Amino acid sequence: MTAVYNGMPGDAMSELTWRKSQRSGPNGNCVEVAKLPGGGVAMRNSRHTDGPALVFTQAEIEAFLGGVHDGEFDDLA
Repeated sequence: MTAVYNGMPGDAMSELTWRKSQRSGPNGNCVEVAKLPGGGVAMRNSRHTDGPALVFTQAEIEAFLGGVHDGEFDDLA
């Protein structure tokens, strides 16, 4: 697999399997995520799949998801 890095075009990561939440609307108002071979996660805007992707380490995504599960970001929705 090609080396991935923050800001690379999301569509340049064509080897990844991208997925989005079942709660996403039909208008593309969501983000897509893909698991990276090393355990990290890439994230991109579903409306602009060729735009820059964010790349997170496994530790970063675990910390974020833990905060989501604990309700730390409920005030954002």
